[in-house]
Amino acid sequence: MCLYVATVQIRLIIAGLITLAAAMLAIAPPAAAQDRIRLGLLKFGTASWAAEIIAQHGLDRANGFVLERLDLASNDSARIAFLSGEADVILSDLLFAARLTAEGKPVVFVPFSSAEASLMTASSSSIHSIGDLKGRRIGISGGPLDKGWLMLAAEAERAHGLDLARDAAPVFGAPPLLQQQLEAGELDAALLYWNFAARLKAKGYREVTTVERLVRNLGASGNVSLIGFILHRPFAGAHQAAVKGFAAAVRSARDILAKDSEEWERLRPLMRAADEATFQMLKQGFLAGQTRRPLSEEEADARRLFKTLVALGGGRLAGPAQDLPPGLYLQGTGDGF
Repeated sequence: MCLYVATVQIRLIIAGLITLAAAMLAIAPPAAAQDRIRLGLLKFGTASWAAEIIAQHGLDRANGFVLERLDLASNDSARIAFLSGEADVILSDLLFAARLTAEGKPVVFVPFSSAEASLMTASSSSIHSIGDLKGRRIGISGGPLDKGWLMLAAEAERAHGLDLARDAAPVFGAPPLLQQQLEAGELDAALLYWNFAARLKAKGYREVTTVERLVRNLGASGNVSLIGFILHRPFAGAHQAAVKGFAAAVRSARDILAKDSEEWERLRPLMRAADEATFQMLKQGFLAGQTRRPLSEEEADARRLFKTLVALGGGRLAGPAQDLPPGLYLQGTGDGF
């Protein structure tokens, strides 16, 4: 009888402890919520490739945070989501990061890719150098302040004495439309973002020059990642471990893609490659942009390039920023990003 009573008491105590634990869990926020990072992504953008690898390999939880993907329709919607606080991090532009910071909305920048754009022309074209652009109709992705266009125009003037705005016929527009016009013979050449250029290479179109080469011509000692992830600085300060974990997860995802060709098969649906040649060109272009440089060298080259771009584009390009703001790059993540 005593044994029965004791057993009942023990069961009641255990049940009470379980109830108490459940109540405490209901009141306290889960630890994972404190380490959540909401990543705003274009569903078929190249950053989604890295995000897919992070998810498949559990690289977020392995690095102390939980990654939540927010699929967005365009770069403009990504910026809106970021500025409204709907997304904690997005893939964006170094110039945009500098401008936000100079305007009193400080962010931190994590380098992601030096792949930017290529000047493409038909294989049979007589355009073989920038000097051959005189009198040609050139498609330019973006607008007159596109950094690739500014660098192309600067190199044309420096090396060939050409004023492309006057001596050629630039046409500004969206990359898909410009690609179609180049293929239809309505343009002589087009400066297209690297993933559009990769699709043209797969069709036999020829690369005249790249933004990466223009960057070096403007004084950089190596490739500069003008594209990267940006996070609000207050968020990065409040979630330092998670943010460093995010940077580590991105780096690990890039390492996996650099070493394991089978992982690329997982990404095929996101890449929307129409054929094997396009798939291989997209893969090659992505990996070529994943440079590993000491952060100090990366930042020094970016600072020199930024000053040159501001001199070319003026205040309309970077707002009040005349130099890269101090503290723009996320520190403490290790060199070789």
